[in-house]
Amino acid sequence: MTRRRQSGLDSVAALPWPVGIVLGVVGFVAIRYGIGWFFGASDGRIGQEIADQASGGMLAPLAWLVMGLCWFAALVSYLRGRARRKLLDAQTGLESFNRAHWREFELLVGEAFRRQGYAVEETGQGGADGGIDLILRKGGRTTLVQVKRWRRVQVDVRVVREMYGLMVHHRADAVCIAALGGFTRAAERFASDKPIELIDAPALLALVSSVQQDGSLGSIEPSQPDRSEATPAARAAPACPHCRTTMVLRHNKSTGEAFWGCSAYPACRGTRAASALD
Repeated sequence: MTRRRQSGLDSVAALPWPVGIVLGVVGFVAIRYGIGWFFGASDGRIGQEIADQASGGMLAPLAWLVMGLCWFAALVSYLRGRARRKLLDAQTGLESFNRAHWREFELLVGEAFRRQGYAVEETGQGGADGGIDLILRKGGRTTLVQVKRWRRVQVDVRVVREMYGLMVHHRADAVCIAALGGFTRAAERFASDKPIELIDAPALLALVSSVQQDGSLGSIEPSQPDRSEATPAARAAPACPHCRTTMVLRHNKSTGEAFWGCSAYPACRGTRAASALD
């Protein structure tokens, strides 16, 4: 799969930070002691000279440099990971998604998948105009992800076709497109019988809410829920037909009639009849 060129430091910084720490130690030992041991085991004169110089500390500065660079990359990895976690946990609803820069939006979507157990690679190929933004790996399967922060424009079938073509070209297993503005009917029809997942704003809200550590998205729920929400029926609430978030029992203010409403309202306006559990 074609990727942008990365330096060795970038490659280590893209790994989990404990891996960078371990690589630094391994690199130090290999250079400081391993090279001398390797050439010391040879019978040649040149090998013995190299071994003598290595054991004399000639390679020590290089060993310290390699370990220092690996540990610096590990620090970068740690700080990036903390920033991603804080970014996701700070989300409070659709408006906070809208305020995020397109790059931040990619990062929080990637973090949401990371918390679901995926290994996430941020490719940097997408940019503001689209492409492969993330590569997900889990259970031997690879999923290509494109993220669209468009708020007033629906993703059309052309974009979905392009991502499907990239999936075939790179021999990936599936495609996922996350878009705040939603998708056209033609795009949904094209994706319906293919390994393509379309995530609109309500579904993304539900995804982020399900993996947040502090439940920030809970603030989009009604601050004073109906008394009936505490009933046994309410505790066995159905899932929203649109975003799969747990629903709450509400009443029509005009008629008094009960109905199930999405707990992510007003971001999601999914409803079910009150008899959904009968």
